[in-house]
Amino acid sequence: MLALLLADLRFNSLRYARSVMEVAVAPIFWVADIPSRLADWNEEHLVSRSNLLEQNERLRRENLVLQGRSHQMASLQAENVRLRALLNSSALLRDDVLVAELIGVSPDPVRHQLVLNKGEGDAVFVGQPLIDADGLLGQIVEVSPITSRALLITDATHSIPVQVNRNGVRAIAEGTGSLTLLEIRHVSATTDIREGDLLVTSGLGGRFPVGYPVAVVNEIVRDPGEAFARITATPSAALERSRHVLLVFTTKPDVGN
Repeated sequence: MLALLLADLRFNSLRYARSVMEVAVAPIFWVADIPSRLADWNEEHLVSRSNLLEQNERLRRENLVLQGRSHQMASLQAENVRLRALLNSSALLRDDVLVAELIGVSPDPVRHQLVLNKGEGDAVFVGQPLIDADGLLGQIVEVSPITSRALLITDATHSIPVQVNRNGVRAIAEGTGSLTLLEIRHVSATTDIREGDLLVTSGLGGRFPVGYPVAVVNEIVRDPGEAFARITATPSAALERSRHVLLVFTTKPDVGN
């Protein structure tokens, strides 16, 4: 019985000693484990940073794609509006028309010429009028099997008979080499013509049908010693912006202006 008591006392003492020792060495174990925990923390955060960078780059690419699609949609919407205006304008014409697309421009800045995707196969002919939703652009001057070349009304070599829409006064509109300016020739200084007057095709010469908008008078200079007034006008058509145009089918002219 005494032996049992002594054994129990000894084991309890050892258990108490072990507890004291475990408490004493616990900070040592904790300090010793710091490198391992730091390695785990570093690995976890480095992986997280790498993932964040990868996700950020992916989101940046997706954003660029979405922006590109958004710009494309805006461009398509604007083109749709222009096409609707063009088709609406064709409904007001008494002549048959063909929609053509601009596929090139003359590299020579002095020559105002366009290349269209319609040619002999589409019955396009030299001298054929070319218009957009706002007015006269020019005329066809060269035709190949699948394409054609048009000369704009602002080309320095181009001239067209016009008349004032308000009162029928006739004149000649000549190109100046500037896409935003025409000169009106052979108008007497005493003629009834005003700034803001709309000039339309007169039909003289048989090249252009009557009544197509050509330009709006923007300046008139009358010198006392000059027989003719100096008149300039702004083209009605969007010469710098039109991508789709209308080729007007009328009776083919035998002579040109």
